[in-house]
Amino acid sequence: MSNKGTDFPQYRKLSNNKVYYKILNQREFDEIQIIGSKAQLFTTQAKQYPEILKIQDLLSLSMEGYKLSTKEEFENLLDNYTLR
Repeated sequence: MSNKGTDFPQYRKLSNNKVYYKILNQREFDEIQIIGSKAQLFTTQAKQYPEILKIQDLLSLSMEGYKLSTKEEFENLLDNYTLR
């Protein structure tokens, strides 16, 4: 899949509203996972093929459960949780 015309960052979430993604480029994304009343922030550099495929799936919304999100949703989580 080629996303040469894609503007970054792109925002996605899981349909359960417990995991949010900020896709920075074709090989990097930030992920916020909400667990109970806490949340964790992870940054992933896609170096292995499964990680690269995950970014492609997120961008194309090809997997059931991935939904569009917004910058505001992602930043609201950053503001409301103490993330490490």
